Amino acid sequence: MPKTMQAVEITQPGGPEVLQVTERPVPEPAVGQIVIKVAYAGVNRPDALQRAGSYAPPPDASDLPGLEASGHVAAVGPGVMDWAVGDPVCALLPGGGYAEYVCTFAAHTLPVPKPLSLGQAACLPETFFTVWSNVFMRGGLTAGERFLVHGGSSGIGTTAIQLAKAFGARVFATAGSQQKCDASEALGALRAINYRDEDFVQILRDQGGANVILDMVGGGYLPRNVKALANDGRLVQIAFLQGPKVELNFAHVMMRRLTITGSTLRPQSEIAKARIADALRRQVWPLLANGRIAPVMDSEFELADAAKAHTRMESSDHIGKIVLKVS
Repeated sequence: MPKTMQAVEITQPGGPEVLQVTERPVPEPAVGQIVIKVAYAGVNRPDALQRAGSYAPPPDASDLPGLEASGHVAAVGPGVMDWAVGDPVCALLPGGGYAEYVCTFAAHTLPVPKPLSLGQAACLPETFFTVWSNVFMRGGLTAGERFLVHGGSSGIGTTAIQLAKAFGARVFATAGSQQKCDASEALGALRAINYRDEDFVQILRDQGGANVILDMVGGGYLPRNVKALANDGRLVQIAFLQGPKVELNFAHVMMRRLTITGSTLRPQSEIAKARIADALRRQVWPLLANGRIAPVMDSEFELADAAKAHTRMESSDHIGKIVLKVS
């Protein structure tokens, strides 16, 4: 490997323009880690939050943005038995994906499903880890239940729709345009709800209520989600695009035996993330391998155009995932 690499760093908190190409040392793997020669890096909302100065990386993580990548193993650290130099992989990262090389834990790494390109594989880790851990592990979604995901055309939404349908749930989604509603239904949603002119609460109540809701909006959606839940329903919160604070009547939670939970992925322990990776390998990767589900890709940008990728993401015009082509 070379001694230095090209990377995109956050020069100061701010808008997309603060993302600038720089030169950094190539990372070296510690015990249980690998280095990946990055082919593609996924672009996600937490990257934009970090860029804006509102989502600091963990103390032991790279300050470079980028929480998922695909490529080939370039080096393995002590104790790594499952991967060899040259293996095609995709991985959840503690940070550092916007670079030619990145270091991550071997246990957070998964093989590239054979039908998928490296570009498609870069769309998998962040969203699949998030959806699986929240919808299925925390939310306990099972076959036959009614599932509502807000933002059905986002990277999280397109993943959640496909996984929920594949495991037998009845899927509903919200989106902000007819095009996005059509895309959600094409992926398997029984009903896509245009939140600009329809009331998702009433639609779900007419269906008997949602058993599980995955929400990244927060704010005024929180009490509306509670109303949209069926008795014994579960609300899983993964972000707060409209803010984390709201007035909520918890008497409804008690009387209807509701569960409100949520999580963020990045601060979780290495062991917790390894368990999610193991579950994905066993239960979800076969669905990718046989073509039952697939990542939805919106657009691709060169690494040096990371600012344009962030502008695209923050416009909310995209459907599916945005990736950076690194090599």
